[in-house]
Amino acid sequence: MGYQTNTSFKNIVIIVIFIQVLQLILGLYFPVESFPNLIMQVALTITTLGLVYFMFKGIFKATKEVRESNQKLNHIFESLDVAIWSHDLKSDKLLITPGIEKLYGRKQEEFYKDNLLWKKVIHPDDVSIQETRQEMIQAGRSCTSTYRIIKPDGNVRWIQDRGIPTLDDKGNLIYFSSVLFDITDRKESEDQYRSLVEMSPDIISVIRNGKFIYMNAAGSRVLGMEDPAQLINKDVSDFAGEQDIQLIRESANQYRDPAESENLIFEIKAARMDGDVIDVEVSMMPILYGGKSAIQLVGRDITQRKKSEEIIREMAYYDTLTGLPNRNMFKQSLNNSIENQVSSSFAVLFLDLDRFKVINDTKGHSTGDLLLVEVAKRLKTVIGQEGEVYRQGGDEFIILLSNTSREKASRLSQSILQSFAKPIEVSRQEFFVTPSIGISMYPGDGNDQETLIKHADTAMYLAKERGKNNFQFYNESLNQNTFRKMELEQELRKSLELSQFILHYQPKVNLETGMILGVEALIRWEHPNLGIVSPGEFIPLAEETGLIVPIGKWVLLEACRQSKEWEIRGAGSIPVAVNISVRQILDDGFVDFVQNALNETELDPCLLELEITESIMQDFKRSSDILHSLKELGVAISIDDFGTGYSSLNNLRFLPIDHIKIDKSFVDDIIDHSKHSKNGSIVKTIIDLGQNMDFTIIAEGVEEAKQVDFLLENACHIGQGYYYSKPLPAAELEAYIKTRQQLPSSD
Repeated sequence: MGYQTNTSFKNIVIIVIFIQVLQLILGLYFPVESFPNLIMQVALTITTLGLVYFMFKGIFKATKEVRESNQKLNHIFESLDVAIWSHDLKSDKLLITPGIEKLYGRKQEEFYKDNLLWKKVIHPDDVSIQETRQEMIQAGRSCTSTYRIIKPDGNVRWIQDRGIPTLDDKGNLIYFSSVLFDITDRKESEDQYRSLVEMSPDIISVIRNGKFIYMNAAGSRVLGMEDPAQLINKDVSDFAGEQDIQLIRESANQYRDPAESENLIFEIKAARMDGDVIDVEVSMMPILYGGKSAIQLVGRDITQRKKSEEIIREMAYYDTLTGLPNRNMFKQSLNNSIENQVSSSFAVLFLDLDRFKVINDTKGHSTGDLLLVEVAKRLKTVIGQEGEVYRQGGDEFIILLSNTSREKASRLSQSILQSFAKPIEVSRQEFFVTPSIGISMYPGDGNDQETLIKHADTAMYLAKERGKNNFQFYNESLNQNTFRKMELEQELRKSLELSQFILHYQPKVNLETGMILGVEALIRWEHPNLGIVSPGEFIPLAEETGLIVPIGKWVLLEACRQSKEWEIRGAGSIPVAVNISVRQILDDGFVDFVQNALNETELDPCLLELEITESIMQDFKRSSDILHSLKELGVAISIDDFGTGYSSLNNLRFLPIDHIKIDKSFVDDIIDHSKHSKNGSIVKTIIDLGQNMDFTIIAEGVEEAKQVDFLLENACHIGQGYYYSKPLPAAELEAYIKTRQQLPSSD
């Protein structure tokens, strides 16, 4: 096809094309829905008339002016990065602007030589777009197509092609113009944004007038819909409560201008189509969508996160075993009470279970856990609405009593003690546990959290020292006791290594003849700085810290060694009794240790007696197995402090027990003339019981002749106490044994 044109025709074509380009640009940058149609038509009409006016005026102007006008128009086309293709089918005249070279990467002349070249470079996947486009053009309808082309260097670009046909009266196409834009950057940006939106796991939606006008796929799934189109024009109130809807409205009204808005984040409850309610974290801000104001809402389903947070909170502030609030919650509540002065006076009760470790060690942690659950229930029942019960940890509980007095705290503490007088049944077994309670009062005993807890804890240890199963209020003198206890614990841990322990021995005698039948080994602690430390002071501490196990092993081995040494030195074969704690006897390998001690010292097993307490009965089966194993070694076994524990007589008769020792407190009752004294009735009962069960009875704490007479009258023939001898060092006892004619002084 030849390249023919003239100035007038070219000018007219350029003007007409410019009008089309202007219309297209207005349509691209200012969507039709942004303006009333009338305004658009008026604007275009005025523009068209103005251009026509200047067109005819320009025709009659000088050639110089025409060239200047053409030059200006060319500059406009070049600045717009646009190519124009105009074809007059009647005259077969073609006009292609230079912008085609930039868009297609090919010379302008190539398109004049081959006017089908533009089709040949279309991406194969977009050829079908041109078929649809051709049908519309032939029908005289303008159309805008978007397709890809392949440039000579292989790069793919997106082209937006606006085709404008002109038909004659018969409907034949006589004129066609096309305006082409390179929209690659915009297209890729839109595709990336669309991809991000559609692939986002979050809800991304647009709301206008309270209705969804856009929803991504993730949002529809979150709300229980498969197809996002199902949500378009749905009212937001169908999915959110009135309170949350009001929050969205207020937020939208607060920031109407997108240029001055800020991102708002809040949480709402959303109802899915299946009826489930989920927690959604919402971020929203005003935007322009389709040229009109709207709200962009981005939401995330945080239901699982909220559940996890609640679980974490439960774990952080509640005890998983008992369900009680834990120490963290207690500290928070205590701080609130102090800072907000909820009450003028309140009490902190620090409670520790007596003998719980024995049950835990003998019955196992599963039973111990079940017991703690029952203890928690019992405490909550007693306290009721008077306060709050917390689990401090292990077998320790804390009770916070608000708006309380010292008298009220005493009354509730007494109620707690009474409630534990009844056994607790776990797995069809009955267990007796008693609490020791320490009490601190706010503000008298402290005005901060740490001090109140520390003072209540200190008072609790005083309760334990005073026999357990009681409550004690804090007083300032307890600080000295606490310091003493800490000092003793530090020194106790070094005492074995530094050889600070010695054994004293107290004779067991025949009450009729005064003959020595054996001795009981009693540990003494001789500290270089603290002096002689009473066993009543350091033995409970050794039990509490677990040091009783290594200390007990030393006592057993030393007692066996000393008995053998007496035999070698000619003092005779003297049976020696050793106190064994529950923690020691239930320690793995205890039976083997006893066997090794006997082998190492070459002591005859019949000369060794092991004294245990009734608390070992808590785990009858295991205790029975251990005691029978010990009995097979040939050692004697006795129950010490009989009558002060909770042993079952029915079980006791099945154990390999040789002796029962009557506790000193019952022996004292023989000569107690107070109105509360039973005048030895308990001692009589124990003696009768022992005889009926074929046990040898030994009385402890014999200090007066009247006690000796009473015991002999009631058929108890063995005793020990200061009436005969105080505990003596090994050398002094050996001298006494060799000179049995005279008893040592009891001072």
